[in-house]
Amino acid sequence: MMAEEHTDLEAQIIKDIHFKEIDLVNRDPKNINEDIVKVDFEDVIAEPVGTYSFDGVWKVSYTTFTVSKYWCYRLLSTLLGVPLALLWGFLFACISFCHIWAVVPCIKSYLIEIQCISHIYSLCIRTFCNPLFAALGQVCSNIKVMLRKEV
Repeated sequence: MMAEEHTDLEAQIIKDIHFKEIDLVNRDPKNINEDIVKVDFEDVIAEPVGTYSFDGVWKVSYTTFTVSKYWCYRLLSTLLGVPLALLWGFLFACISFCHIWAVVPCIKSYLIEIQCISHIYSLCIRTFCNPLFAALGQVCSNIKVMLRKEV
């Protein structure tokens, strides 16, 4: 009985991961498009003081811009949203696959190999460079610098 409950719980967790509910009100919860694609009429078209069009033209232009942007986006997202979501899902799946199965193992392999080389490098530094720099330090330790202010 306990094993059956455990299996049901695992199946529920897996189902929840793949079928989480999406928020239809806040469609940008992480604010990735906060300043990038948020374009309003005032961000694109502006009339400086002294060169105003007729008020009616300004109102119709505002309405035309806003409505055409709204419906054009809806049309494009209807036609291309699902195919592009499929394409991006495939692309990010490929990137994840390459990262998991190629990049990380290569980096781990490199770190293992470089660790061996670092021991050899460290041995060479301690053998050759440390005595040289210690001798140079002894030679330079007797150098005295005096500053005089001339008037």
